[in-house]
Amino acid sequence: MKELNTDVAIIGAGSAGMAAYRAATKAGAKALLIDGGALGTTCARVGCMPSKLLIAAANAAHAAAPETGRLDTFGIRLDGTLRIDGTAVMDRLRTERDRFVGLVKKEIEQFPADALLRANARFLAPTRLSAGNTLVQARAVIIATGATPTLPDEFAPLGDLVATSDTLFEWPALPTRIAVFGTGLIALELGQALSRLGVTVRMFGKGGSLGGLTDPAVAACARQTLGAEFYLDCDADVVSIERVQQGDAARARIVYRTPDGKHRDEQFDRVLVATGRRPQLDKLALDASGLALGKHGVPLFDETRMQCRFGKDSRPASDGGGDGDPAPVFIAGDVDGQRPWLNEAADEGRIAGTNAAAWPDTTSFERSTPLAVVFSDPQMLMCGARFEALDPDTIVAGQSSFDDQGRARIEQVNRGLLRVYADKATRRLLGAEGIAPHAEHFAHLLAWSIQRGATVDELITMPFYHPVFEEGVRSALRDAMARLVETTHCAPPSLADAIGG
Repeated sequence: MKELNTDVAIIGAGSAGMAAYRAATKAGAKALLIDGGALGTTCARVGCMPSKLLIAAANAAHAAAPETGRLDTFGIRLDGTLRIDGTAVMDRLRTERDRFVGLVKKEIEQFPADALLRANARFLAPTRLSAGNTLVQARAVIIATGATPTLPDEFAPLGDLVATSDTLFEWPALPTRIAVFGTGLIALELGQALSRLGVTVRMFGKGGSLGGLTDPAVAACARQTLGAEFYLDCDADVVSIERVQQGDAARARIVYRTPDGKHRDEQFDRVLVATGRRPQLDKLALDASGLALGKHGVPLFDETRMQCRFGKDSRPASDGGGDGDPAPVFIAGDVDGQRPWLNEAADEGRIAGTNAAAWPDTTSFERSTPLAVVFSDPQMLMCGARFEALDPDTIVAGQSSFDDQGRARIEQVNRGLLRVYADKATRRLLGAEGIAPHAEHFAHLLAWSIQRGATVDELITMPFYHPVFEEGVRSALRDAMARLVETTHCAPPSLADAIGG
């Protein structure tokens, strides 16, 4: 077998792996990417980009659909019939998706020829890998293999009627009826988009969660708002799932009970399963790595260094090993199961690449403020500390409804609720959750403010133009300030006018 020596071996050439490669080589290390799968990141191939292409088509159709009444509200009359060409929708999606994937591949092609090994890697030892017909010896290894959709056993009888976010974008056309299982980010984005493209959608969740929201008030607003567009049950009672034959066509038959106790028996052309993603670790032979493993077999790691640690008796004492010792193995991206967003994958890759290149002299990095956006309509935002993680006795929650928010009403998108959380003692903004029009934009403002440690006092004096959606943020901050004054009996005199202005 061929043998290669490198400073840093990176298993996976996705968003995290590429970021790790750039960071390691910038630090002066020789790095090797190892990937035997399809090139092009999850984001470009089956994630962020194709889903937004579907959403863009859906929102265009929704704006023009007579049943929404939006055009009539503005005095615009659409004569004739609105027709959605599902084949054209999917063709355009794939064309643009392939362009994005091509850009990623072009970036990889600009790496040195010997920087990429096209093979699946597995551990032989902590820093020794087998990849195809090549043995790789490294000073440090980075695991960046990503994640893949889960497919629970109960859907196996449905066979090719089942789709996941990895396969949906290959559909030649749109189905007529679809059942969506899951109420997380992927399910909501794709389910609502399909509904707006004329597909009959039934969405079934489990446990009551919706889009990752943890604030009961925001979640209730989201359920009511989205549930007005398509059938949505966040804690569904599904009685049975089976494959049935209707002439030459197969269908998925689903029997379920509605929240009000009604019994329904329906058939669907397709079933989309979006119940979560699992780390891709199966091919790595992690037992040979000696790493301590946690939930779902994911290596335990320090998220400020992205560094894994050895498990008990993983190395002989003569080799300097021991329970919990830092390992020359790092992890980054969706495979770690922590923050499944591209910006986080890139950050983790940068941290892992920098520290792998410097091993054993690693650095602890301050992580960025968590920021998540669900591209539903209205959009959902979660940034900073989640509501469920906060002590209600130590915070105030300021809120703003978008039902009568000026710019939102002008645009006829006046639906939603924003809640911001501030610490009573320090008055610092800690987090926010919401569902609101154009939330992707002010979610960044809130996350940046949280990261810099801004107080409500400071933020309420920032400039807000008029009329803009961001005025909803000011309203929520004003409400938080009023609650701070009420609970702490202390308001800076200079802000007295701002509270009620």
